[in-house]
Amino acid sequence: MQAGTRKKVFFAGITAAAFGLGAATGTHAHPGLLTRPVAAAVVPAASPDSADPTGTPGGTLPSFVSLVEAVSPAVVHVKVVSIVKTSGPEESSPFPFGEDGPFPSFRLPQRQQPPSRQLGAGSGFIIRKDGVVLTNNHVVEQAKEITVALSDSREFPAKVLGRDPKTDLAVLKIDAKMDLPVAQLGDSDALKVGEWVVAIGNPFGLDNTVTAGIVSAKGRAIGNGPYDQFIQTDAPINPGNSGGPLFNQRGEVIGINTAIFSQSGGNIGIGFAIPIDVAKQLVPQLETEGHVTRGWLGVSIQKLTPELADSLGINEAQGALVAGVTPGSPAAKAGVKTGDVITTYDDKKVGEHGLPSLVAATPVGATVPLQVLRDGGVKTLSVTVAKLADEEVRDAEAPGKGKWGLALRELTPEERAERGLEDGQGVLVTAIEPGSPAEEAGLHAGDVVLQANRKPVGSVEALRQEVGKVEEGKHLLLLVRPADGGDRFAALAAH
Repeated sequence: MQAGTRKKVFFAGITAAAFGLGAATGTHAHPGLLTRPVAAAVVPAASPDSADPTGTPGGTLPSFVSLVEAVSPAVVHVKVVSIVKTSGPEESSPFPFGEDGPFPSFRLPQRQQPPSRQLGAGSGFIIRKDGVVLTNNHVVEQAKEITVALSDSREFPAKVLGRDPKTDLAVLKIDAKMDLPVAQLGDSDALKVGEWVVAIGNPFGLDNTVTAGIVSAKGRAIGNGPYDQFIQTDAPINPGNSGGPLFNQRGEVIGINTAIFSQSGGNIGIGFAIPIDVAKQLVPQLETEGHVTRGWLGVSIQKLTPELADSLGINEAQGALVAGVTPGSPAAKAGVKTGDVITTYDDKKVGEHGLPSLVAATPVGATVPLQVLRDGGVKTLSVTVAKLADEEVRDAEAPGKGKWGLALRELTPEERAERGLEDGQGVLVTAIEPGSPAEEAGLHAGDVVLQANRKPVGSVEALRQEVGKVEEGKHLLLLVRPADGGDRFAALAAH
C-alpha cells in the first residue's frame, strides 16, 4: 500500500436501480466493467470432465465443474426494496438571507421530498429444505420487501425470521410448497490456509457467478464488530456477493461472503467471509427468537502486544489484557482486576479464540473457569456469565405494531456522571433507523431515554417491558435528554 492511501473495507452488497448490458447503472459499477471478463473463475480446469475437485493428480490444477453443478441449486439471489428519504434542490436552506442575515427570524417553509423506492441485491443460500435461507444482515436490514430468486428462476416473497447486526447474519423464510435443495454446512474451524475455495453469488446483479481462489488467512479482525474472526480469501468477491456461500472442495459451505478490502469498491483479491461455525451457533436462536442472546463478562480488553507483555513481565504475548472492569459485573464479582491478562476461558486459549466470541457463546448463568496472569503468577477464577443487554428494541415483542427504529445500550457509570444522571437512570440511544417512528419523532443517536410511558427506565430490559405494554394503535411516549441538554417528550407512532 502506498503512503497516504487509506484502508477501505466495503460490504459486498450492492444497491442499484438497475444493471443491464447496455449501461452499468449500479452504484458500484466500474466504467470499464463490461469491456473485460467479469468475475470469471480464476482457476483453469485441467480436465473439464473431472468428477473429483478435491485432488490434483499429476500436479494439475483442480476442476470445479462437478462441485458447481452439485451446489448451485441451493444458492439464491436476494432482491430487496427499501424506502429512503431523498435530498434535492427542493430542500434549500430555511434561511434565505443566511443564518446571520438581517432577518434571523424569517424562515422559508421546508418542502420535503417524498420517500423513494430503492432497489438492492445480494446473495444467500438455502440451509433447510422447507425454505430457510441464510444471508447477511446488511443485505436486508433496510428492506421493506424481500424476494428470493432460485437458480431455476422461480421467485418467492421472503420474510425475516431474525437478524444479528453484530455478526452481520440474517435468516429468511420462503414458502415454495415443496422441498428445496439444501447447501451442506461444513466445519470452518478445520479449514486450512491455502485450501481451494469457491464462491457463488450475484455480483453486480450477474446471477450464479462462480469464482475460485484459496483461503488467504483466518481469524481476521477488520473493525466490523466485537466478534470479528473472518476468513480471508482471494476468490473474487464483489458487490452483490454479500450473503452468498463460500464452499470448500467437498462442496460444503465454510463461510458467508460479506466484505472486501478495496480502494474503489471492486475486487482486488482480498475478500472476507463469516465462518460458518459462527452461523451454526446463532441460526437456531435467530429462527426461534428473532435475535441473539449473548453472555456478558464485563471487561474492557486490549491486545497484548510484545511491548506490553515485556512491561508486565510476561514471557509470551498471548491473551487478553484487561483495561477495565465494570463495577458489579460478573468479572468484578469473580475478582478480575485491571491489568490482569486472561489466558484461558472455559479451558480454551484466549488468542486462538477471541475472548468476546467465547463469552458471547456461553449460556447465560453458566459458571466457567478463567485463568489470569497477575503479578507474575497464575490465578484461576470462577465466573458466572450474565446476559448481555440487547441493543435493540424490536417489534417482535409486540406483533403488528411496526418497528420503532431505536438501537440502545446501557450507560456506563462514567457516561451517567457526564450527563448528570443518577445510578440506574436512563438508556443511551446509539442509532436511529432512517424513516422509522423514532426518526420522525426527532430522536437522535446520543439521546438518553429517561422514561417510557411515564415510567423511569434504567436498562434496556426495563424499556423493552414498557414498549411491550403499548396497545395497538397507541403512541410510545418517551422522555429523552438530548446530548446538548434540555429534557423533552417524544411520541412515537407505530407504522
